[in-house]
Amino acid sequence: MEEFQQNDLNTVTLEKDDPIKSTSPQISVSEFSCHCCYDILINPTTLNCGHSFCRHCLALWWTSSKKTECPECREKWEGFPKVNILLRDAIEKLFPDAIKMRFEDIQQNNDIVQSLAVFQKYGNDQIPLAPNTGRVNQQRGGGFFSGVLTALTGVAVVLLVYHWSSRESEHDLLVHKAVAKWTAEEVVLWLEQLGPWASLYRDRFLSERVNGRLLLTLTEEEFSRAPYTIENSSHRRAILMELERVKALGVKPPQNLWEYKAVNPGRSLFLLYALRSSPRLSLLYLYLFDYTDTFLPFIHTICPLQEDSSGEDIITKLLDLREPTWKQWREFLVKYSFLPYQLIAEFAWDWLEVHYWTSRFLIVNAMLLSVLELFSFWRIWSRSELKTVPQRMWSHFCVKTAGDPSEDGPRRDTLASEGIFCDSMNHSFINPLYLKISHKLCI
Repeated sequence: MEEFQQNDLNTVTLEKDDPIKSTSPQISVSEFSCHCCYDILINPTTLNCGHSFCRHCLALWWTSSKKTECPECREKWEGFPKVNILLRDAIEKLFPDAIKMRFEDIQQNNDIVQSLAVFQKYGNDQIPLAPNTGRVNQQRGGGFFSGVLTALTGVAVVLLVYHWSSRESEHDLLVHKAVAKWTAEEVVLWLEQLGPWASLYRDRFLSERVNGRLLLTLTEEEFSRAPYTIENSSHRRAILMELERVKALGVKPPQNLWEYKAVNPGRSLFLLYALRSSPRLSLLYLYLFDYTDTFLPFIHTICPLQEDSSGEDIITKLLDLREPTWKQWREFLVKYSFLPYQLIAEFAWDWLEVHYWTSRFLIVNAMLLSVLELFSFWRIWSRSELKTVPQRMWSHFCVKTAGDPSEDGPRRDTLASEGIFCDSMNHSFINPLYLKISHKLCI
């Protein structure tokens, strides 16, 4: 009873000392009571959940239950609870007499003193563990990344070994071997690669044991007579045309993916990254800087003339160096502007007979990339952000804003997720297959 009277005196004294506070609602001890002992808070300790208790009440709770959780809501606390200094100072200024009496009672209770000592010892033991926990997490993180690095290193070693071993076998390809050194079997192999129609003359060349030196001396008249007897004039012209190319180069020109890879590894690597970043810019580069060797065969393959498309094989189209007609240009520009991946798919379609599975993978991948690009267009259209398209294209081409570390995180993520045209290529899960397209572009 005396305690509550004293508290009322404290409240009244505050009101007299500060006339501004006298107009505010009165503050009583019950508003600063502990939810364990229901008395005024002594050394209030606030947990992660926000509840505050007397320091000794929390120590008694921990000593009896051995649980690191809130006595009220049962939420576990992290680390070691500390005294809420701001709340403690406020209570001591508001109710100094009540705090003094409570301190005297606590000091006289041996159980409370002992519990506080044990609780504090537990806290002191927890403090050195915090840096160790960080070290353990760092070690775990370092172990994870070192494992990833080790795995990538192993994959790189395997790829290098495979590359070196494949390079040894590439020396046996006709694209690396002089024509004069071809054997009869290699001459037949060269003949069969001209097209399905050339298989009709396979046995005739093989029976005559035509090697590379003899092949270089053959003329159109000899092809028309026995023992070769190539009666079809178009077949004779095709063989002679290819033979002239072989004579000019000194080796067999690449006619499939693997041969092109063996002859032009540097260009293949360049086209890999160019097509991966942007098919439109890659095709523009081919038009400007590789028109005859690459662009003309490409456009004649994907946009053939209707009167010439029937009955022509892929090699014949690739040898066509005529200037494209306006009809071919119109078809190409429409697909180039809206569906650039369809151009790649159509090019791969013509190689189904040569590369069965590779061409099918390329076609499926091009379809998926077209869908992703359409979704990107739709997202930008629905958000009314078409005006930002030129800026994003310029950022992709020159500054690479989407990957610039100087950009803030949300904007960088937005640019990376909303990139159109070339940025949608980054969503591909079969990007390595674009190397195979680049191998074919200059065949």
